[in-house]
This record gives sequence, C-alpha cells and structure tokens, in this order.
Amino acid sequence: MTKLTSGDKAPDFNLPTDGGGSLSLSDFAGKKLVLYFYPKDNTPGCTTQACDLRDAMPDFDKLGVAVVGVSKDSVKKHDNFKAKHNLNFPLIADEDGQMLEAYGVWKEKSMYGKTFMGIERTTFIIDEQGTIRAVFDKVKVKTHIDDVKAALAKIE
Repeated sequence: MTKLTSGDKAPDFNLPTDGGGSLSLSDFAGKKLVLYFYPKDNTPGCTTQACDLRDAMPDFDKLGVAVVGVSKDSVKKHDNFKAKHNLNFPLIADEDGQMLEAYGVWKEKSMYGKTFMGIERTTFIIDEQGTIRAVFDKVKVKTHIDDVKAALAKIE
C-alpha cells in the first residue's frame, strides 16, 4: 500500500453519501477540499472531530474550502450521525474499503493487546487541481481544527 504525501495526485473516487447522493473527486475541481477519514460514526473521538469541523464551516466557507468525511459506515448510519449532530458537510460511505485502500488509511491497529484492521484517523488537504497539499496522519482530535486551519493558511 502506498503512502500518499504532499505533492501526490489525490486518488479519484465515486461513492455514495448520506442523503442518497454520491461524490467523486471531480466534484471538487476548482475548490480546496479537506478530506478526512475517521473510524466510526457516533463514537466519542469521531463525534468530537465531526462537530469541530461542523463548527468551523463558516471559516472554511469564507476560504472556499469543502469538507468531506469518510468511513466504512453505511449510508443509513451516516444519515443518523449527520442528523443527530447537525453536520453541514457530506459523509461518504466506503463500505468495501476501496477508497480507504487508495488513500492508505486502512491499517493494522492494536488495542488492548489485540491487532485488527481499521481506519487510521487521517486528513488530507487537496488543492483545486486535485493535488494533495498536506497530510495529517494519526490525527489528534483536540488540535485537529487548528492544524487544518494553519495548513490551509499556507496554501495559496
């Protein structure tokens, strides 16, 4: 599995979203995109991260930046998560893990002495031409928004 870094072309995707829609990378041509991968809807860290992004949307809107979340959860779970927390950005359902693999975020993890495959919380900032400009792997939820805003400020 390749590790994507700044300067790489972002892998294309076309997957279902909450609300019965679908999104592909080309939908964001000409716009900056904060693409974040998270383990699971309605878990404490993922909920905090999503709500922080929701609350920062006015700032992102001013900068012309779109935000999209991705996990293996189903569209139905995404619909519930989005409604429960009034999320104001789309959530992609990558149930077969194709996009997770393409972005290199499906990794072996360990918890309580057990190893398992799961999503490593990762955020990509993609520019208007579809080039990755910043990668945050092993995201720290507490500082995530500030880290993303600082990185966006450096991208012209």
